[in-house]
Amino acid sequence: MSPESLRLISSSSSTMTAVFPPKPPISPPLRSKQQFHQISRRDAAVLSIITVVVPLLHQPSPAAAAFSIGISGPKDWLKEQKKKAYKVLLAPIDASRNTLRTVYLLLTNSDSDFVDKEMEQVQTLLKSAARDCVPEDRNSFVAFQASTGVEVCTFRLVVKNASSLLDDKDPIKLEAEANLTDLIRSFSSLNGMANEVDIQLPSNRKRVADALMNTISSLDKLEQGVKDCLEI
Repeated sequence: MSPESLRLISSSSSTMTAVFPPKPPISPPLRSKQQFHQISRRDAAVLSIITVVVPLLHQPSPAAAAFSIGISGPKDWLKEQKKKAYKVLLAPIDASRNTLRTVYLLLTNSDSDFVDKEMEQVQTLLKSAARDCVPEDRNSFVAFQASTGVEVCTFRLVVKNASSLLDDKDPIKLEAEANLTDLIRSFSSLNGMANEVDIQLPSNRKRVADALMNTISSLDKLEQGVKDCLEI
């Protein structure tokens, strides 16, 4: 082949290269939609695990938190929690005291004889204030619970909760339990009197009102005993 022909071929090749640039390198095959979704689900699962587990790893336990703030142990930590919730614990005592005060006003502010509706209202309120702690006033369902060992007396549950961290022979716990016994006895006497005497008579209403004030005093003593257990 002549030199002139070679020059023509070379020039033609350069022109073709400029017009048709070289193909780019072959890229790896694209993932299918199924593979993509599988990877997405896997990554989402991993992220969800990290989101849940990592905060737990950094969250101190209650006992650790108690030690970190200088409390000697979990028992003292629980004691602090009870102190913070003391208003909830004392709420039934306060509610019963308010109910008894309402009954006292009904008994002392009436100049005329009670009608049957008023007598029934007084008896219902007194039963409610006792919080299922008078066995004679319990209904059949509550009596069944009591016979099976389920505690239903609200005031007893309050004392058990407040004194649960104290030793059985702790004087403060024993005092609170004694106050509880006196309160139950007082409610039994009050409710029995209200059911037996004719409170339509002013003199009998005065007797019930006096017994009611004694029950309020017993409630106050129980409340103080609970506060002593909680060291409030």
